[in-house]
Amino acid sequence: MARRTASINRAPVLTLWAAIVAQRLGFNRAEALTLGKAVAGMNAYAKGVRLGIYEPSPQSVKEQREKMKHGEHLHVALLNRAVPVARTPEGLRALAKEKPVDPKSVGKYLESKFGDALGDVAGAMTKLAASMPPKDLAAKAYKLYEEFRPEIPEGVRGWGAASLLDLKLIEDLAP
Repeated sequence: MARRTASINRAPVLTLWAAIVAQRLGFNRAEALTLGKAVAGMNAYAKGVRLGIYEPSPQSVKEQREKMKHGEHLHVALLNRAVPVARTPEGLRALAKEKPVDPKSVGKYLESKFGDALGDVAGAMTKLAASMPPKDLAAKAYKLYEEFRPEIPEGVRGWGAASLLDLKLIEDLAP
């Protein structure tokens, strides 16, 4: 019998979901893994700023802007984020801190966080992603994530907290 729940925090859930959505939208697995990791990182950073955990320094923002060249990267829209992407010899890779994300490290991250639940969780998410045309999925993907993500305490108490991910709920969201 397939697993019905998994205890996990939100970051790996968002990473995996964004990667599965990216694959459904036509990216290969390696490209999709890097995009998923970038989306989760962008969300975590935004939440950390909102909670006062991270504070962007005006000097570092200024330095980053000065380094960027027009047209240097393209952006991929995924789960309400504009993910910076660069072409590498291996294919497209999302960028984190201006460096290409390694898809193997993302795969290891997901394996370490989900453990033996990874296959069941990925299966439920893949069924949901496959249940609608890519264009509809692209428009609804973040809203779907908000509906199935683990519930955590508000504010700083919820930072990194694990909770139950309900796989039946994910499957039931399919139209």
